[in-house]
Amino acid sequence: MDEVATRTLAAGTVRGRREGDVEVYRGIPYATAERFAPPVPATWSGTLDAQEFGPIAPQVAGAQFQRVDLHQHEQCLSLNVWTAADGADPRPVMVWVHGGAFRTGSGASPLYDGRWLVERGDVVVLTLNYRLGALGFLAHRSLGAEGEPRGSWGMLDVVEALRWVQANVADFGGDPDQVTVFGESAGAAAVSLLLTMPAANGLFRRAIVQSGAPLTTSMAVGEDLAEQLVAAARVKTVDDLRTIPVDDLLTAQAKVEAGGRQRTYVPVVDGVVLPDLPTRALASGCAAGIPTLIGSNRDEWKLWAPADPRSRDLDEAGLQRRLARVLPEGAVDAVIDAVAAARAARGEPTAPNELYFAIESERTFRVHGVRLADAQAAHAPTFVYLFDWGSPAMRGWLGACHGLEIAFVFGTQGKGELAAFTGSGPEADALAEVMMDAWLAFARTGDPSTPARPWPRHDPATRPTMVLGRDSRVEQAPRDEERAAVDAALAQA
Repeated sequence: MDEVATRTLAAGTVRGRREGDVEVYRGIPYATAERFAPPVPATWSGTLDAQEFGPIAPQVAGAQFQRVDLHQHEQCLSLNVWTAADGADPRPVMVWVHGGAFRTGSGASPLYDGRWLVERGDVVVLTLNYRLGALGFLAHRSLGAEGEPRGSWGMLDVVEALRWVQANVADFGGDPDQVTVFGESAGAAAVSLLLTMPAANGLFRRAIVQSGAPLTTSMAVGEDLAEQLVAAARVKTVDDLRTIPVDDLLTAQAKVEAGGRQRTYVPVVDGVVLPDLPTRALASGCAAGIPTLIGSNRDEWKLWAPADPRSRDLDEAGLQRRLARVLPEGAVDAVIDAVAAARAARGEPTAPNELYFAIESERTFRVHGVRLADAQAAHAPTFVYLFDWGSPAMRGWLGACHGLEIAFVFGTQGKGELAAFTGSGPEADALAEVMMDAWLAFARTGDPSTPARPWPRHDPATRPTMVLGRDSRVEQAPRDEERAAVDAALAQA
């Protein structure tokens, strides 16, 4: 039977719930923020009730498996904590940054329930909300003085949450010197950017990047998007955007996004929050000494197949047209030929639709993840995985799609409505145990190796990779022919 649980923190007293052997504290405010301004630490008086999730960031549309019943509000900067009621102190800390293209999502998704990681590994797990969309990532020189932040507000939120962890996690049994940040998709991009941010120095010791790599845009593009938002909102200046109703701002954001830009409101390299291009900063050793675990899923791009029905019956001409939009001129045929040959050699389908999803999975996710691993491996222990488990959804069409690995990391696979997406049963449970144990080992030691599965460090020359699926094993440079072909094409851009 659930009971009330209470902890006294540096920030104040919080009242949560004891759910079995785990205490859960939901909706703890870590900061407040004015629109288009850095966050400031939150305070409260008395005892804070932390039994329900807090409001989530205003967003145009809910993400898959999102808690759609939760209220949206600009003051959304809260976090959630799972910890053992009677654990051994101090314990490693795992801080999750959710994905959603920097536009949707929250730390309240049932995918991210931390209780099973806590029960299996005696760690403290936190999830958090940060500002999204234009509210989190509008950038313009008029939003701050020289030398001050002028964008990337959502990234500053994540940093403020990590500062809160440093100040308060010991009161939940956590070790502030053993903090691992981990995230998926935009959350993984955020984690990789934290590695390059001066403001995040010393706030975490290890990083896990799941299906993502540094995603930024230039200040010039950011300012262009800000001016587009001004026009869409029918106001006169960027400063006017500070005071319009949030629903009007979201409506204007949706209009800008419908204009067709691939990247809209994302972190900007402004010389302050992000001092340099992240790939260049990482190659120079800015994250030296921070062990990093990086990986992607075999069929990332298939997640979006249901929203793109024409992608599933592409012919050769359609494949050519689509790839011509995203690959350099003259590179399309070489990429198609290389990927088709590699798939045929493995006995995999080579129809145009299958080639499209394979190429887009490489172009959007794995190529950039491997580049990140290559850069970081020179400066810190680095480990790479490829997730190979297929979803049963759509009669198996989704394959090992984007986001599927999350449930296996948290141990939420097969639970409730997630079962239709993740699959369930002994094989799914066994894979979850393999992945949870590896992630827990990494959070504890900086190495995902377990007694059952030694995991070699990444070497750019040989690319040893842990393939995670029904038969989890180490392979040297799996699927490297298609990765190399797409990487070479992107290098021409």
